[in-house]
Amino acid sequence: MSRAAGPHRWHHRRVHAADVCGTTSTILVVIRGNSGSGKSSIARAVRLAYGRGCALVEQDHLRRIILRELDGPGGLAPDFIDNTVRYLLDNGYHVVLEGILHERKYGDMARGLLASHRGTSSAFYLDIPFDETVRRHGTRPQVTDFTPEQMRGWYRERDVLGVDGEHVIGPESTFDDSVALIAARSGLAAAAPFPADVPAAPPPQPR
Repeated sequence: MSRAAGPHRWHHRRVHAADVCGTTSTILVVIRGNSGSGKSSIARAVRLAYGRGCALVEQDHLRRIILRELDGPGGLAPDFIDNTVRYLLDNGYHVVLEGILHERKYGDMARGLLASHRGTSSAFYLDIPFDETVRRHGTRPQVTDFTPEQMRGWYRERDVLGVDGEHVIGPESTFDDSVALIAARSGLAAAAPFPADVPAAPPPQPR
């Protein structure tokens, strides 16, 4: 289960004024975990429960689909993710960022976002044993996309960010419990929804 209570506002001495992003009303949620941990499904459910006004930023979509970039040394993915999240926060969106986001490559980026965000920020790590990630992967539509052997090469045990207030969620937490916990502790569950959509104006009539 989670090891800490309540959303946390990150403050970091090395953040400069120009790096600050978002508003005092925006919410940033970072959900990390190994492949097969359930992070993508949980992040999508958390975002869906809030509704419009909450953006979902998926590491795999930005890196694999948009950039088609290998996750090796260098690469644009960390900066691309960072700038995407900042843009959304600066424009008033709440953001759920999810991915494996290995600490060695993405840790500085993730910690920088958490530190420089003006609003409420929360980090969650799904601490799931390797055998359980393989079992969960077997239930996913993308089960044939990669093998357990490949998953073992990507697996990092307890790859936490090490930031104050980081919430660690273990395998005993069910899907529904994890979604509810993240929504509550991030502040999204209590956040006011965005205004309802304004109906589209009728098309101009021919003269």
